[in-house]
Amino acid sequence: MKLGVITDGISRNLEHALTLMKQSGLEYAELQFIDEFEVGDMNDHQIAKVKNLVDHHEVKVSCISRHVFGGLPLKNVDLNSANYKDQIDALKRCIKMAKALNCDTVRTMSFSKEMIIFGSHGADVWNVSTGAWEKLVALMAGAVEIAEKENITLVVETGNNAMITSAWLARKLINELGSKHLKLLWDPCNSLYCAEKAYPDAYEAIGVENIGHIHLKDSFINIPHATVECTALNKGDMAPYLSDIADALRRDNYQGSISLESVYRPSNATFEDGFKESLPIFLELFKK
Repeated sequence: MKLGVITDGISRNLEHALTLMKQSGLEYAELQFIDEFEVGDMNDHQIAKVKNLVDHHEVKVSCISRHVFGGLPLKNVDLNSANYKDQIDALKRCIKMAKALNCDTVRTMSFSKEMIIFGSHGADVWNVSTGAWEKLVALMAGAVEIAEKENITLVVETGNNAMITSAWLARKLINELGSKHLKLLWDPCNSLYCAEKAYPDAYEAIGVENIGHIHLKDSFINIPHATVECTALNKGDMAPYLSDIADALRRDNYQGSISLESVYRPSNATFEDGFKESLPIFLELFKK
């Protein structure tokens, strides 16, 4: 398994995060926020400093993870709008950074969630956000076209508040766009919030060949209360699925990388403490 961590889950100080990561036996750094910058907002000099740190610590960069398209309402964007073009420009900057760091994977999100996308027998009139899916496909096609030209893999994440909340929806999007340069960044814990069981449901829906990258974290999910409580890995609602996921990925020869997403902060402690608490079970399950 190609195991790593989203570095700012340890610290936005990249040197500190990489030092602890390497000491922990992880080899793949996923970059999202560094100091006060989100990836895609760094100049050539800053990127060169990142490369020096990565090379010095002898690690690899698994994914450049900016929140491209994240939170944008579909009704407020189209192919010619300034906000869409701004996001496309940010994606291009992320691709430039990825290439400078010998990384072939860049993340995108999928706009803000429309709750009911499909329906019939009256729901299509009263409940469905008519045209939302078709608009999503058209907007994502522009990003995929860039990924194809640049020969990188664009991974769309299953997000809590995104159009792509489930592996099932991700597979539908991948099938409709029909590009080998679009894969899923599978975050099965996020998808618990749309009631998709991580295994076997989500895993079988997407197919391992369509997974480009994985985030692993754990939480307690309470949808009626609109609440998420982060926990150490294997201590929350992901616990029944993690071992099966690990076994399936090994069985099916998954070739992508897996990032521990360190979003758990113990009481009166830090995110780094949360990382240290989750690390042993992460290694036990996935480094076999």
